[in-house]
Parts: sequence; C-alpha cells; structure tokens
Amino acid sequence: MVRILVFLLGMLTAERPRRHDAAWYGAGYTRAPAGGGTATAPYPPGDHADQPAQTATLPSADAGTAAAVPVQLAPWGNPSPPPRRRWIPRLVTWSAVILVIGLIFRRAVAAVVLLALSAAFHLVGVNVHLPHVKFAWPWQTISAGTTTNTNLGPWVLQKIEGISKPALGQVTFNFYFTHKVSKNIGPWPCWYASTFYAVGHAAATVNLNPGPAWWTPSTGHYRLHVISRPGHGKPGHVAVSMVLPTPKLPQSVHDITIDNIPSRPIDTQHSWTYPGLGCGLVLRPQFAQSVLYSQAQYIAYYKATHVPQVTGPLVKTAEAQAVQTIRDNFVQPTVNAFGYTLDQFTLRWAAAAGTR
Repeated sequence: MVRILVFLLGMLTAERPRRHDAAWYGAGYTRAPAGGGTATAPYPPGDHADQPAQTATLPSADAGTAAAVPVQLAPWGNPSPPPRRRWIPRLVTWSAVILVIGLIFRRAVAAVVLLALSAAFHLVGVNVHLPHVKFAWPWQTISAGTTTNTNLGPWVLQKIEGISKPALGQVTFNFYFTHKVSKNIGPWPCWYASTFYAVGHAAATVNLNPGPAWWTPSTGHYRLHVISRPGHGKPGHVAVSMVLPTPKLPQSVHDITIDNIPSRPIDTQHSWTYPGLGCGLVLRPQFAQSVLYSQAQYIAYYKATHVPQVTGPLVKTAEAQAVQTIRDNFVQPTVNAFGYTLDQFTLRWAAAAGTR
C-alpha cells in the first residue's frame, strides 16, 4: 500500500518535457540558406551585445560545388530559459493525495462520519437508521473471502519472537517518612525529627520474549488452534494460548523515582531533655534534598517489593499491559492479515528463575 501511494505521488509531481523550451532556445537563430551562405545567431537582448560574432564555414549545398561558405556561429552562452510553470495545479495535487489517503483509511473515515451524522441527527431529533461500520485501521482489517492453507502458527510465533521490549506496569503511591538527627548535649540526649510527605513511582516488567528455548513445542508455552479456515467470503477463526514468566518487581532502588519532596515538613518533633528548648534551638537543621530523596527512595523500594498494597497493583497492571501489547500489536494484526479473526486469547503465568 505504501508503494502504491509513493507511485501515485510521483506521477502527480513529475515534470514533463515542454515543447516551447526548444522553440525558446532556437528563437534567436536563423537557418542558413539551402544553397549555402551565412547563418546568423544574434545575442539575446541585453546579453553580450558588444562581443564579436563567431563565424565558421559550411560547404555549399550545390551538387558540383566544394567551396566553403562563411557561416556565423551562435554566440557563447544561451538565453535564459523562461520561468517554469507547474504542470499540475497545487489544488489538484493535494486533492489527489487526500483522496488516496481517504481510500486507505476508508473504514476509519466512514466510522467517524457515520458517528458524527448519528450524533447530529440525534441532536436535532431526527430518527434516521444509519448503517453500522466498526472503526478499524487498515492493518486491522480482515482480508475476508481469501482462502489460505498457510500454517498460521509459525507466522504468529515469528512476530512474538521479534519483541524486544518488556511490558511495563506502573503504579504511583504516596507515603510519609521521618528524618531524625540525634546529638547529645553533655550527659543529656537530644534529637530533632521532621516528617515529610512523598510520592513514589514504581514499575513491574514482563518479559514478552524469554528466548527461543521458551517457545519450543515441548514446553507448551505457545498454542494456536485453527477453529475454521477462511472461505466463501467469510473469515477464519483461531484461538491462541500463551504462557509467560510472572512479572518482575523492581530489582534495585534505582528503579524507583520520587517526586520533589516539599522543603517544609508537615510535622516536627524534638526531645524535651533539660534544658528543654535548647535541643530544638541547637539541632534544628535544614535537611538537604539529596539526603531526603535517598531516604524516601529506599522506603519506596521496600514498599514496592514487600507491601501487598503496592506489589498487588504492580503485578496486576503489568499483566494487563502484557496481554494488551501481545494481543493487539502482534497476534491480532497477524491473524487478520491471513484472513482470520482472533476468537480467544489466553495468557497464563509461570514462575521463572530470577523472578521476585
């Protein structure tokens, strides 16, 4: 489809040779007489008018004559060509481009137009029954009516083995943490603490392509069942089942990010050891952002790997993202290209080495 679009654009924008170009270049020259003589080629108006004419000799056209006849050659330098004119108007070119794009995306355009018409009719109170067209991109449409005996399973598996990036399930959670500093004043213990509010971001990953060994038929990690083959104007039907390793939780503290921590704490505490207020006045520090960020990052990492209220949503989000990525971006477009519809897609999870 892309090649056809490029070919049509090339035809619309290509320049064709023009007849009047040759006439322009020869307009200032006179042909020599048939019986021999002088051929003249004056300079273009305003160009090289003060230069001498170039001459040469040509043989006479008479049958029995071999005498040379002086001929005036064309001057050096040709006259400037006229300004080029567009062969096809710009409006026609863009209209053709829009028409081709509309033909390629006709199903999506038809669905949007019908939806807009239905909303307009409903707004004015007119009850009109419009045909139903399901929205779909060109690469998602099914080539119905085609009959194929192609072994579909290896083609779908080849697409899956080409996946290079994992699926990410991201969650955001908030928490409180306290930073405390202690310093004794003589025999009296003294401490000062500030409590801050923080927002953490963590992500669990799913390896969508564990490697060739994972997909060997003996493992049962990939199954494609052809329910019916396409024919007689109807698409075929398939069901796909897969097994992937369980999602991985964050592997290090550096996998966690923290939003900017407010400079002012939400609460402060300090010891009341004698002489009392002296503790607060002596130890009340201004904590550096780097120190607070590092402490918050370690706390968020622990929560993202051990607290069920955080790990549960992480795993569920990663699993949902993996299902959507494989089904919508790899399996369904491939089976649609061969004239099949995906009736069922099942993704199960198996523990793998290295998962947390």
